[in-house]
Order: sequence, then C-alpha cells, then structure tokens
Amino acid sequence: MNFSARSVDGFPWLAGAMLAFEACEVISLRLAKLAVTGEDSDREAQLMVSEKVDAMFEATASLMAGASTADIIDRYREHVAANARRLLAI
Repeated sequence: MNFSARSVDGFPWLAGAMLAFEACEVISLRLAKLAVTGEDSDREAQLMVSEKVDAMFEATASLMAGASTADIIDRYREHVAANARRLLAI
C-alpha cells in the first residue's frame, strides 16, 4: 500500500476533499450570481453548463491518454480556482 502525501491506494484523498470544498465555494458564488436576474445570470448559467461538458470531455481524453486520478483531480481544481477568481472579481 502506498502512503505518500498525495494518495492512498491510488486515490488522492486530500486533493479530492479540497476539490469538494472549493467547488462548494464556487457553487455559492454562482447561486448568488444566478439570483440576480439579467444578462449576466443568463450568461453564467450557459457558461456553467458548457464548462461542465468541456471538463467531462477533457477528463475523458486525459484518462484515455493515461492520466492518473490525481492528475484529473488537480486539473479540475485548476478549473474551479479559475471560476472562483472570475466570480470574485465581479
């Protein structure tokens, strides 16, 4: 069994937990933005759906190319962090 700082049994538990917490922050920021009606909320709703689809295809392609679970989670965390920065800047 591998007990490295990054993963246990091949799954990066800490990174996965951090992704969950960071995603919750982005969800709350998006809900606040969606609560305000208007063009910005419509664009945010469309962006949210298209980002999910794009991320799914990116993760699938990465897995097919041999990426590890840790690599996929790290990439999702990059996307979530970019969304948080964008939503906080507004």
